[in-house]
Amino acid sequence: MHDHSGDEEHEAAGEWRKLALLALLCGSFGLLSLIAKHFGGTESPWGLLLIGASCLAGGWDAAIDAWASLKARRIDVHLLMLVVAVGAWIVGAREEGALLLFLFSTAGAIEHYAMDRTRGAIDALLDRAPKQARLLGENDTETEIAVASLRPDDRIVILPGELVPADGIVLSGESAVDESNLTGEAKPAAKMPGSTVSGGTLNSWGRLVVRVTKAEIDSALHRIVRLIREAQESKAPAQRTIDRWGDVYAIFTLSAAALFFIALLMTGTPITGGEGSALYRSMTLLVVLSPCALVLSVPSAVLAAIAAGARNGILFRGGAAVERLADVDCVCFDKTGTLTAGEPEVAALEVFPAGADRRRALDALLSLESGTTHPFAAGVVRACRREGATQQPVQGLSNSPGQGVAGSVAGTRWSVGTREFVGGHDLPPATVEAGAIVSEVWASDGSIVVRATLVDQIRVESRPTLAALHARKIRTVMLTGDREEAAAAAAHQVGVQSYAAALTPDAKMAAIRRYSAEGHVVAMVGDGVNDAPSLAAADVAIGMGGRGSDAALESSDLVLTDDRIGRLVDAIELSRTARAAIRFNVIVSISAALGMAAYVVFNRAPLTLGVAVHEGSTVLVCLNGLRLLGYRPKR
Repeated sequence: MHDHSGDEEHEAAGEWRKLALLALLCGSFGLLSLIAKHFGGTESPWGLLLIGASCLAGGWDAAIDAWASLKARRIDVHLLMLVVAVGAWIVGAREEGALLLFLFSTAGAIEHYAMDRTRGAIDALLDRAPKQARLLGENDTETEIAVASLRPDDRIVILPGELVPADGIVLSGESAVDESNLTGEAKPAAKMPGSTVSGGTLNSWGRLVVRVTKAEIDSALHRIVRLIREAQESKAPAQRTIDRWGDVYAIFTLSAAALFFIALLMTGTPITGGEGSALYRSMTLLVVLSPCALVLSVPSAVLAAIAAGARNGILFRGGAAVERLADVDCVCFDKTGTLTAGEPEVAALEVFPAGADRRRALDALLSLESGTTHPFAAGVVRACRREGATQQPVQGLSNSPGQGVAGSVAGTRWSVGTREFVGGHDLPPATVEAGAIVSEVWASDGSIVVRATLVDQIRVESRPTLAALHARKIRTVMLTGDREEAAAAAAHQVGVQSYAAALTPDAKMAAIRRYSAEGHVVAMVGDGVNDAPSLAAADVAIGMGGRGSDAALESSDLVLTDDRIGRLVDAIELSRTARAAIRFNVIVSISAALGMAAYVVFNRAPLTLGVAVHEGSTVLVCLNGLRLLGYRPKR
């Protein structure tokens, strides 16, 4: 009913209460006018005064919106409703005009309530954000300060039962933290030294000392809420289509009513004089053709789906993602950090030839890997430090995406990356457990070669997630830059239908474009760090929010905020449910409008019936969209 674009996106919360009060006044005055009419006659002054007050209350908000649209040189549904109400008074159908405005204002209140609920579901995340924190001083003294005053590297204490004030890393203590408001996962997550915690989550039973890593405004909670609000302002393709033709349709509605009026006059129908008059029947046609329900059919479902997803660890970054994900029939996955845990540990760290300076080689490897964000880097750095390697300054650092990095350490140029990139030799494989997912990082200065052999683990949810996608007739593909042996082992363990290994970022992007050219609607799932080209090439880009979360949140259409790959199936189901709701809403709104229009043209339909069908369809699409707020994933 209302155009949810532009400034109206920022209407004050609780607007529906004002509209509900106006609707209540409209209905109350209307009932009192009927009582006055019963006791004082048709032309009772009190009856006329009360019916006028009823129309004034019911049309107040519509008049404000209609005037704003006229100043913008637009014709919208509010103006159409006011024209009909004025026409009803002209033909002597004052009660019908009041009924129209009552139902119109009531439907408006319900609409705003539905939109308020979607905003409220998101704002509820911030309601849990604590306002105070226990700052730990130099002498371990505790001081209570405002959360907004916390800065990175501050140490804070979180007691059992308290909310976590800010994002950080646990320095000491053990506990379990309820992260359900961010991830939708009911089971508390275990926390110990080295674990990360997010602001707004609930500490269950242990005392934690945490080093703050992000200020309040940059916390995961605030960032997610900010992005969801942006998503709710981003319109779905179907909504943009409706908006694009909205003004044209309003003009069509006025024109159709005017032509119908002229046609009736040409057939000898009197201008006024009851339900059979030309003006009365034209006003009824204007009501039933007004696009209130159609305007609401998409946003009511999309905004509710975005809010429901946020409660379940699924962040849609706009209405387009909600609609598009429902059509996906091919999902491409990165391997490391997506299908695998993404935290591979070094099983062997070898330096060749045997008499080479091992310490100098590991210093160089540590120094170069410390400056990269590659998923393998953390494991390599830990292994080098365990052997006593130290980080040295790096000069002339250069990056070759998908291949490796190079730079000068202590005056010597080193390369770190794939075997081909560093010019490594054929060496016998390191001894690891049979069937392990093995990857390698190589380093060389031209005379010394280092090989780090890493072993990764498959995510517990990966295989059942892919099986669930296959059951829904969705093709699965793994695209990885890792070597063939590691890719084959991972593909076999997770059950992916096909895979491609040793791919550069450009080759991944080309593969996705090839699938799109074959007619598939392609989604790409990656960590948002090394997969930017392939994420950009996909129809739907899906980021894993925990790993490289800043990059994932900014580059993806959809983010799985807790890194649980199983949320992908939930997201697809929610998207398909939302699409079904949108289709139902569109069918109901168009059928109600066209069906009643035909009835009005060929029969003498009372204005009351037209109003009831029109406003009834509007309320129905609102409630159908609102029900998505109660969506729960099937487990």
